Amino acid sequence: MPFEKKQRFCRPFDGSRFFKPTGIPMRGLDILQLERDELEAIHLCDFEGMNQTEASEQMKVSTGTLQRLLYSGRKKVADALFSSKALQILDHEHIASATQILGRGYCRRRIQQ
Repeated sequence: MPFEKKQRFCRPFDGSRFFKPTGIPMRGLDILQLERDELEAIHLCDFEGMNQTEASEQMKVSTGTLQRLLYSGRKKVADALFSSKALQILDHEHIASATQILGRGYCRRRIQQ
């Protein structure tokens, strides 16, 4: 029986939950499931340019956990791009929003300080 995952901080995600190659019907595609914490790790390290220590502190996970999230997330994204598969972004109960961790009045600048 797997152990319960520790709660992680991820910014709210209001984007599309599915990404797929154009011109191919969804019913003809394999679907890879990308968890929101994997997406957040990729966003922090690859898009925002944070190092792994900074990103792990912001997500409230260990550096080892962040490395695992980056590895699995990047592998899924690369597989989807090279093999013409769809990506589905999933939420789970171990994902905490900013207001759940910081309470009301959340401001992104408070996290970065």
